[in-house]
This record gives sequence, C-alpha cells and structure tokens, in this order.
Amino acid sequence: MIAFRNLRKEFTFRGQRKVVIDDLNIVLPSKTSVALLGRNGAGKSTLLKMVAGTMDATSGEILSNGTISWPVGFAGSFHPDLTGAQNTRFIARIYGVDTEELSDFVEDFAELGPSFHMPIRSYSSGMRSRLSFGVSMGVPFDTYLVDEVTSVGDAAFRSKSAALFHERMDNSGAFVVSHNMLQIRELCDVGIVLEHGQAIYYEDLDAAIAHHLHNMSN
Repeated sequence: MIAFRNLRKEFTFRGQRKVVIDDLNIVLPSKTSVALLGRNGAGKSTLLKMVAGTMDATSGEILSNGTISWPVGFAGSFHPDLTGAQNTRFIARIYGVDTEELSDFVEDFAELGPSFHMPIRSYSSGMRSRLSFGVSMGVPFDTYLVDEVTSVGDAAFRSKSAALFHERMDNSGAFVVSHNMLQIRELCDVGIVLEHGQAIYYEDLDAAIAHHLHNMSN
C-alpha cells in the first residue's frame, strides 16, 4: 500500500512560485501499477522522486508499508572508480541480498562482458544504463519506479528488459512514466494525470489516457 496524504510540492524560482502537486490524496493498494501521465514539466519526475524519497514534499506525506526501488535505470549512484561488479556487490549489501547471487545475475543480464570488471568511469552511458537496469531488476521490491524502462540498449536488449519487467510485475507494483501509450497499457492498471498542479486519479486506465491525450492536443 502507498498513500498520499495532502501532498503538495512547489518550487520558487526568481521569486516566482510554481505549484507542481497540489493536495494529492490517494491510497493505492499493493501490486498496483500506476501510469504517471502529463506534459513535459507537469511534475511526473518530481512525483517519482518524492515516492523514491530523494526529494522532499513541500507539505503532506507519502506512506508505504512495502519496499520501494530507486528509479529503475538510474545510474547516478554508482561510484565511478569501482567496477560494475564492485558497485553491484555494494548495492547488494545495502539492500540485504546475496552479493554473489546478485552479481551473477547482473553480469549475465547486462551483457557487459569483461567491462563488468572494469571501473564505471570507463563505461558509456548505454553501458551504465544496462548495468543499472540489471541491478534494479535483481533486487526484489514491492514497488518499482520506472522512467522509460525499456528504452536502453538495442532491440534485442529492450525486448529482454521488457520481458523481465513483466515477470517482476507479477508480484510487484510500479509507478511508470512513459510517452508510449502502448507500453502504458501493457504495464499499468490505473493512471494519474498531472496538469497545472492538479493530479487526477483514474481507476479506469483508458479514461486516464484519454484525458492525457486531450491535454496534449490542446
């Protein structure tokens, strides 16, 4: 379960205040996959960061009785001087999972070859993304935070990533940000549409998508 209680987020820039989320109150049951829909700048990534705990709300709170992932594919927390394998083992220890089991899984899934045992600073952005996605999927969470989850790698790797993510969704929920409505329909159960500081919740995913597409056409 994840509950939003009187959640508000605003930013002030050069004396101008922008409200991104205004008084959001929703209770989402476990194993629910939520589409976050809205224009660029509407607050999707901001809400994702607040759920992750990496950004504070202006007021209100987010409550959960389950584990929540970092944003899937986020590679910013890797230490550049450690190898992919060392970073993976470090994350395993932090989250209390078997270090060798996670390392073996990620090495096989990410398909980095010898680079898995080389420093992260030598990686391309695509290699970092593959490593990060593998680590994200290798640690079990009750809720995954997803931003264009299957957009990394070539077509074969994207297909493999999508299949693994679908497998994880059998026992977990997610918050999904994507501009691909086909992907949204495949991955999500319900939707939240963000527009002008308002977050409107829809139990009917098709209704959420219709509202979003209407906003995008205006």
